Amino acid sequence: MKVLKPNKGESTSWRSFLWDIFICSLGAFGGPEAHYGIFTDQLVTKKQYLSEEELVELIALCSILPGPSSTQTIVAVGHKKGGPLLALLTMLVWSLPVLTLMTLFSFLYAFLDRMQFSQDGLRYIGPMAVGFIMVAALRIGKKVISDRITVSLLIFGAVTTFFFRQAWVFPFVLIIGGLVTVLTSKQKKIWYRVKLNPPWIYFFAFIIIAVGSIVLAIFTNSTLLSIFESFYRYGYLVFGGGQVVIPFMFSDLVEINGFMRADEFLTGYGLVQGMPGPMFSFSAYAGGLAGQGAPLYQIASAIAAGIGIFLPGLLLIYFVYPVWENLKKIQGIKVSLKGVNAVAGGLIAASALIIMQSNGFAIDNVIIMMITILALYTKKVPAPLLVLGVILVGFLF
Repeated sequence: MKVLKPNKGESTSWRSFLWDIFICSLGAFGGPEAHYGIFTDQLVTKKQYLSEEELVELIALCSILPGPSSTQTIVAVGHKKGGPLLALLTMLVWSLPVLTLMTLFSFLYAFLDRMQFSQDGLRYIGPMAVGFIMVAALRIGKKVISDRITVSLLIFGAVTTFFFRQAWVFPFVLIIGGLVTVLTSKQKKIWYRVKLNPPWIYFFAFIIIAVGSIVLAIFTNSTLLSIFESFYRYGYLVFGGGQVVIPFMFSDLVEINGFMRADEFLTGYGLVQGMPGPMFSFSAYAGGLAGQGAPLYQIASAIAAGIGIFLPGLLLIYFVYPVWENLKKIQGIKVSLKGVNAVAGGLIAASALIIMQSNGFAIDNVIIMMITILALYTKKVPAPLLVLGVILVGFLF
């Protein structure tokens, strides 16, 4: 059996390490910031697979890469301890449980119809989901706003994406944000050269899959390939985790392609808040609904979406992690991220308003949204209990 070396020197089997990853996945509620607390407790304090300083460095690395940041962080820990294969197994153990649950939830509306239950019982999950998005926008805003430039970029991101909802707008405004902070930076020599020898095969695979999936989706007219291409694109265009990907998905899946209704989208986003593990697992729900019809085809769509959204982040970790020690010396990358994150905060704020518009401003919806914001901000009610309570209120009243 393969073994790896924790910091204190004792041998630990891959099986034991993956069991600890599974423990992390069961307790990981609340998005990347909360996930990092679980990683620190389980992987640093209890098992000492790496030091706290090393974990912070990995968090910084994954924050400047597109993709699911907490997933990439824990995958990087797996890569550090056992190379690419253990990194892959780490991602599967971390994400598969909740991906499976969200795939099953994609059948929820069809199940309610078959059992002749009213779908009105789910009506408050949407307003609750808006509350989650609002709190995410507030927290990210507090983190990224540090001066007039970041305030301006946050407003720019919110206003632009509110009025222009085409898919190309999102990466465009993120790139603008990064360029602005680089051009206005007073720091000198932020792009100095460092010696790198990356494994280029993973980067080429990343590019080939990105371009190839677009070409195949266009020329084959296959819904399954289109779903894979869409979610693969979300995976390489999004910085900062699950909250940031929601505006992309809502605009593309609901408003542009009409794969699902706004209430169906919001139900899944609300349900994933009560699930442990990565928020990108929402992709399995959204992918399942995008391919709804025959059960096997719906499951295949959910799998295509799940693979699509996680694959870019995995390939980028394979490409970047081996040269991380030198790459982290490039200050320009950190500087550009400041603007990217500010714009991302604006995207999230705009998405909350757009989604609330779709859901309606009825008084009971507003009350549920405000209760959600209050409960999350004061941290008085755990997210799973909040989700369960909102569902019960919907069915009881």
